Amino acid sequence: MPELPEVEVVRRGLAQWVRGRTITGVEVVDERSIRRHALGAEDLRGNLLGAHVADVVRRGKFLWMPLLEADATGVHESNGAAGDEPKLALMAHLGMSGQLLVEDSAQPDEKHLKVRLTLSPASDPDGSPMPAELRFVDQRIFGGMFLADLAPTRDGYAGGISETGLPLIPVEASHIARDPLDPAFSFDAFYKRLRARKTGIKRAILDQALVSGIGNIYADEALWAAKLHYARPTETLRRKDAERLLDACSEVMTQALAAGGTSFDSLYVNVNGASGYFERHLNAYGRENEPCYRCSELGLSTKIRRDTFMNRSSYTCPVCQPRPRNGRW
Repeated sequence: MPELPEVEVVRRGLAQWVRGRTITGVEVVDERSIRRHALGAEDLRGNLLGAHVADVVRRGKFLWMPLLEADATGVHESNGAAGDEPKLALMAHLGMSGQLLVEDSAQPDEKHLKVRLTLSPASDPDGSPMPAELRFVDQRIFGGMFLADLAPTRDGYAGGISETGLPLIPVEASHIARDPLDPAFSFDAFYKRLRARKTGIKRAILDQALVSGIGNIYADEALWAAKLHYARPTETLRRKDAERLLDACSEVMTQALAAGGTSFDSLYVNVNGASGYFERHLNAYGRENEPCYRCSELGLSTKIRRDTFMNRSSYTCPVCQPRPRNGRW
């Protein structure tokens, strides 16, 4: 499943290629991919036709495009008044295999094409025409697209990472916490809630209502970097431990973002169809029985261990990340 860096790579691509354009055509190829839009394909089409993509926003792994309606002349204008703010957003959930691809209309349809949006003409900074279509492709159909009402954020800050910083968020995403890369993320609020959880640290940071965007891969990488075991009780974490962990989360995801995300197969690509390559730099995840890099530098032959965790796997170094015993660490 795409994690925060992958979704941010997609968001940046959409901001470059789709933001500021008008949706001039809507084709729902497979209605299963709009099942979260309860009013169906015709209502989705009616709301999208003529809508102007005001921005592209991400909070954690949630991605949405705030939409402005055209006036009777088809012009989209905003003078800053509250009534000119977007009221609806097109949400896109990538699920396990969803892809948002910007394509020329002459490009053959992908095998698993689900939704096609035609966009108004636009040119890139070099003056070349931008691709005319935004396609939602999904092999496993766990993702989808749907419309959501926008509401003011609880803290008054931007809804998420975006170009415009609108203080709006889809109602369906309002329960999602901010992520460590969000300028409005509050460490104090996170630490207070973390200490009250009374669970293992990895289980806590995978909870999107506590801190968003951290999935299984980056949780293992951050815990390895912070030298913390995934089962360490949250109530035992000192402030400096939590700071070290959040710094590690931010660093790991920033590195992955610079590399274009983590790609293990052809399912994850950015809007131009290019895969990320951060898997080459993983220190823990997926490295069962391989040497721990940190221990190797000390002349030790410790190997990465894999444990079953929440129907998935956790990868740790038994020396760098000792398991808590009898409430001790």
